[in-house]
Amino acid sequence: MSWQAYVDTSLVATGHVDKGAIISAAGDSAWASSAEFQLKPEEMKVISSIVGGDDAAKDKAFADGLYIAGSRYVMARADGRSIYARQGRLGVAIAKTKQAIVVGHHGEAQVAGNTSSTVEGLADYLIGMGY
Repeated sequence: MSWQAYVDTSLVATGHVDKGAIISAAGDSAWASSAEFQLKPEEMKVISSIVGGDDAAKDKAFADGLYIAGSRYVMARADGRSIYARQGRLGVAIAKTKQAIVVGHHGEAQVAGNTSSTVEGLADYLIGMGY
């Protein structure tokens, strides 16, 4: 399956994610994304740093917010390989695998916990496949 198919089928088609992306674990490239969900290079680097264990990057994001596709989100949780951040009733769930980082966004009508479970589930699957 192509990386774009993972975004379209394993994230968006579930109904728990309204847009998503898969980026490299190094934060240096986007492998696939929804058309209206383009992460900037500096945003990918920050995400990679946080899920890579950089406490200074995590503390800065908790203090200043986490920027995703040009929008500011308030960090709610960052532990191990996962991040969850909110912007009012919108939110993003992020999970790192060995080689990739899965990013899922939910809208107002979607449940944050379902989005997190969907993103974590795809990350677990990719880990099992060696990614």
